[in-house]
Amino acid sequence: MLRALALLVAAQLTSACNEAPASADKGPVVLAASSLQESLTDVAQAWAEQGHAAPVLAFAASSALARQVEGGAPADVFFSADEEWMDSLESKRLLRVGSRRDLLTNQLVLVSIDSPTVWLGMARELAGKRVAVADPDSVPAGRYAKAAFERLGLWDMVKDSLVPAENVRAALALVERGEVPYGVVYATDAKASRKVAVADSFAANSHPPIRYPIALLAGSEHPDAAAFVAFAASPKAQALFERRGFGIAP
Repeated sequence: MLRALALLVAAQLTSACNEAPASADKGPVVLAASSLQESLTDVAQAWAEQGHAAPVLAFAASSALARQVEGGAPADVFFSADEEWMDSLESKRLLRVGSRRDLLTNQLVLVSIDSPTVWLGMARELAGKRVAVADPDSVPAGRYAKAAFERLGLWDMVKDSLVPAENVRAALALVERGEVPYGVVYATDAKASRKVAVADSFAANSHPPIRYPIALLAGSEHPDAAAFVAFAASPKAQALFERRGFGIAP
């Protein structure tokens, strides 16, 4: 499944970049975490309304996108849901020096379609239940979920009941379709869905801080790429991110 996802992302990027060469009349190619779909689309629209060419947005798990960058996929900007995948690209000198910045924060929540009338606590509610998560071996949301369960002493109880998905939106979809009773997603994903409710929230100190760094890729030659990254950090864009439930990184 992960190999198929990587091939799909590669095909999408190739198509996008064939349609959007590095020129002022085509927007920069932005690789972004799947949890940014609505908010970054809002920001891209606001950017285009200022007279710029709309950026080409490609959404997937940060892990899949980072691997595509490592494989030479042509793109201009990487917007990750965690620092580890950005660190990985930086260590390989695939980021433009000095362009990286932490932009957003998020929260981790437990969601379901039908929350119990009386909440008995996460340990009792999840016992024997399947829980959808983004792949905890590589995808940021899944790694945050694993860290939280470990910190809460629940990992041994839930690890065999986890249903791993290729990204956090795929995990959300499993709950929305009623295939899995619970899922661990970002608060912004829950806010974007009309089908799920937040059953419980994970304390911020139960997992590493959730930060979304953004950076220019070293191979980018697009004349608007740096300006788009700067716009994404502007007060106007921040207001759009906040409207979708994100926090602004200090």
